[in-house]
Amino acid sequence: MSGRDEKELKGVTLLGNQDVKYNYDYDPSVLEAFVNKHQENDYFVKFNCPEFTSLCPKTGQPDFATIYISYVPEKMMVESKSLKLYLLSFRNHGDFHEDCVNIIMKDLIKLLDPKYIEVWGKFTPRGGISIDPYCNYGKEGTRWKEVADKRMFYHDMYPEKIDNR
Repeated sequence: MSGRDEKELKGVTLLGNQDVKYNYDYDPSVLEAFVNKHQENDYFVKFNCPEFTSLCPKTGQPDFATIYISYVPEKMMVESKSLKLYLLSFRNHGDFHEDCVNIIMKDLIKLLDPKYIEVWGKFTPRGGISIDPYCNYGKEGTRWKEVADKRMFYHDMYPEKIDNR
């Protein structure tokens, strides 16, 4: 690794580490970030996490979802292995679907201070109903605040049909 790469990845400890301990209880401290090499560009980074699980806080039954995370980085970016371990830490966490997506977004805002971020949970049906909460954030004082407001206003204007879930 070049000296520049080592400097940019300072603090990233999970990438390439074979001795990782898996925590199945909510743990935001596992999240790690590294320096965005392209701060002069606005661009989206999108994660699709099709194996997200959490627990219903009332029944203890498992909830399954695909979590979509899209963000426009500023100075920092989330390291993907730490994000996987973080999402895994919801496995024994009891919270409603809406809470899970908002917690994920707030933890990533705290870690990254992104220009823009959105988190969408597409939960599988339980009891004949699916719940798909969406939240977003745009940094105050930037054009991304306006993007967030518009995106929220127009979110899901074309809901999916049951046959394409």
